[in-house]
Amino acid sequence: MSGEFGDTSVAAAMLREPRLHRPDVTLVDLRDYFDDPHVHVALIVDDRGRLLTAIERADLTDLPASSGPAADLGRLAGRTVAPEADVVATRARMLVEQRRRLAVVDGSGALLGLLALKRTGRGFCSDADVAARHPGA
Repeated sequence: MSGEFGDTSVAAAMLREPRLHRPDVTLVDLRDYFDDPHVHVALIVDDRGRLLTAIERADLTDLPASSGPAADLGRLAGRTVAPEADVVATRARMLVEQRRRLAVVDGSGALLGLLALKRTGRGFCSDADVAARHPGA
């Protein structure tokens, strides 16, 4: 679970190129996005790369059909982690909270990546894993 040189930080295990959404993404767009069973969170960022909110599939449950902006539907509390956090402790937290994804943000709120726990819970997805599932994306 550590990096090649023994780095046990979240930064060593995170996806560096998660898919991002603009603040004007609609609820319809996100429902389509969540049709992919590998998708667990939609990251909404501003034009400076600052994370505004993280929307999970459950946030969309029981909402009426709408084409308006979806940015107000998510939250950040409990859905972020610092890049220097210990990856082993963070994995344990994710397992306890039954959370598969955490946005990795710095102290200014800039999105740095996404920590994506594999379905088995035994490790984290890599950028290569994601690229293999979505060739040409």
